[in-house]
Amino acid sequence: MNIHSTNVSLVTEIILLGFQNIQNLRIFFFLLLLAIFCVTLCGNLLIIVVVSYSRSLHSPMYFFLTQLAFSDILLSTSIVPNLLSLILYEGRSVSFVGCLTQFYFFTASGELECLLLAVMSYDRYQAICNPLHYATVMDLAFCLKAIVAFWMIILAIALMFSITMSYLWFCGPNVIDHFFCDFDPILELSCSDTFIIKTEGLFLVLPLIIFPFTLIMISYISIIVTILKMSSVTMRYKTFSTSGSHLAVVSMYYGSLFSMYSFKNWESEKKILSLLYTVVTPLLNPMIYSLSNNEMKKVIKILFRKISTFFCQQENTIWSI
Repeated sequence: MNIHSTNVSLVTEIILLGFQNIQNLRIFFFLLLLAIFCVTLCGNLLIIVVVSYSRSLHSPMYFFLTQLAFSDILLSTSIVPNLLSLILYEGRSVSFVGCLTQFYFFTASGELECLLLAVMSYDRYQAICNPLHYATVMDLAFCLKAIVAFWMIILAIALMFSITMSYLWFCGPNVIDHFFCDFDPILELSCSDTFIIKTEGLFLVLPLIIFPFTLIMISYISIIVTILKMSSVTMRYKTFSTSGSHLAVVSMYYGSLFSMYSFKNWESEKKILSLLYTVVTPLLNPMIYSLSNNEMKKVIKILFRKISTFFCQQENTIWSI
């Protein structure tokens, strides 16, 4: 029978090797990644709660920051739980459907992060280079339309990719030397012609990485030029500090992303760089934004003080009974 006469893939599960050279340290790395995962979830959830709680933080920058926090949670939860299992059991098999599901959420969260970083840089550009029209340009309607458009675009493209990939034939081998189901490792297993899906990546996904990066570069070049024109050194420092945290996140995310795809045949280096933008970046994002932002730190202190006061009152009530 011709294998192309049916829509059933010959491979029903895929084996992820993960990290094969850490047998003696796998418990250490398991506990380390577990701690990172917990801190990542708590840190990003804290940003969402703090911004939602404080009216003083109800601005476009913080609105997009909550979306970035949600994107980091989505990215981390789509990668790290499976990675923990890989480390603990020294590799594991996942169903083909499970692999495509992980690829879908990984692609969606990664592309969403690129778009969010771009619109956040545009927000900083408007605030610094065009302050008189900032409130008019960056209004609530623009923010909501941007987020809805971003979600529709990335979910549609990720779904298109997953559907196209589901129609590829996988007739063996079924082993991926990676810790998650990424685009290139999956295609390397296919027995089908991958021209169509590679074309989709070239014309759909690649622009969602390049165009946001270009917008970010244009925005920050304009911001730096504007800052250098300021006569006051104090004003220069204060203005740049408001954008410094975002620039640090952009540099870290795109730096690891571009570096990873520049290594074509160096699997160990690609795994390490993949860890940077799938595990480390979601961890550092809330730290960078909260620890470098005085307004965020002030609201966090107030929130924790109120929570502490509430629990103390509850404890006193219990003891009085």
